[in-house]
Amino acid sequence: MSDEDYCTIAEAARPPKADGPPYADCVLCREATEYPESYKGITLCPVCEWQEAQRTACSG
Repeated sequence: MSDEDYCTIAEAARPPKADGPPYADCVLCREATEYPESYKGITLCPVCEWQEAQRTACSG
């Protein structure tokens, strides 16, 4: 098994970017996200999205 196989992260489905307000709230911190309010599903603001990526990143 190569390092590339071990650290492969599946491409997560992301909601479509909103063209403008109203924006959906982040499910973690309740700040506005870049996603439309009409999106049904988990939405994260850019800060929480980055923190979640850091938590789930391959540490090798």
